Amino acid sequence: MSLQKITVKKIIEKKQKGEKIVTITSYDYSFAKIVDESDIDLILVGDSLSMVMLGYKNTLSVTMDEMIHHTKAVTRGVSNALVVGDMPFLSYKVNIKEAVKNAGRFIQEGGAEAVKVEGGTEICPTIKAIINADIQVMGHIGLTPQAIYKFGGFMVQGKTIEAAKKLILDARNLQEAGVFSIVLESIPWQISKLITSTIDIPTIGIGAGAYCDGQILVIHDMLGIFTDFKPKFLKYFGNIGESIHNALVSYKNEVEKGIYPDQEYSYEFPQNDLNGINEWFESIDLEKEAQKLRKSFI
Repeated sequence: MSLQKITVKKIIEKKQKGEKIVTITSYDYSFAKIVDESDIDLILVGDSLSMVMLGYKNTLSVTMDEMIHHTKAVTRGVSNALVVGDMPFLSYKVNIKEAVKNAGRFIQEGGAEAVKVEGGTEICPTIKAIINADIQVMGHIGLTPQAIYKFGGFMVQGKTIEAAKKLILDARNLQEAGVFSIVLESIPWQISKLITSTIDIPTIGIGAGAYCDGQILVIHDMLGIFTDFKPKFLKYFGNIGESIHNALVSYKNEVEKGIYPDQEYSYEFPQNDLNGINEWFESIDLEKEAQKLRKSFI
């Protein structure tokens, strides 16, 4: 376990020391507590909860209120990791004033210590305004899921010379705007390597190869719980979904066959009083007694 709380400053120092940054998503108290006890550096309350927790088809449907609800649950379970709230679709691109207010909700209501926003150079004025309100910001370029309809699907980004140039310049501009780190999603590893070498703040990869300063995965993906689709970069580090399924099947079978609960899992009435309750039960008119009790509350 970490002896000291992870902060934005410590995340940046990890890059300076050449130490890898380990990050993961979480969306509720129980998972967040397990993650925090595993000495993970940073927990992102990702808008991916739209799909893995709420069952929407993409990340566009999740609302600010839903994000705040889950962020509050996560922060209750965390003592060590840095918690970052993911600003959802339309929460920061309508106007700057609204963006600052919504970012502030993650800190004030949700208990997060920073927010993440998707986009490149075009959102730098918004990022600067949020930072000027004393809110730390994590950037996110490459495949930005909130722009899925613009991209035409969950497709690798930066595969042409011009697109790669734009990503590299976006990363420089995000750093200049003041972000403390940048998520690089679904980018060829060679381009991620160039970006990582040209900025002083950490890069956190997801489908961006080994040369990023850190990595992030969606916890329900890497545990094999959410299996609706499997991108190339995803490795299953556990098969918890199958374990849960098997446990539920066992539970169903034992209940149906009367195996569970046996006496080991049942409470005992005090033996000295057992005869007394049995005699009362057999000697009275239950309906009359029940009626008397009902009338006492009228």
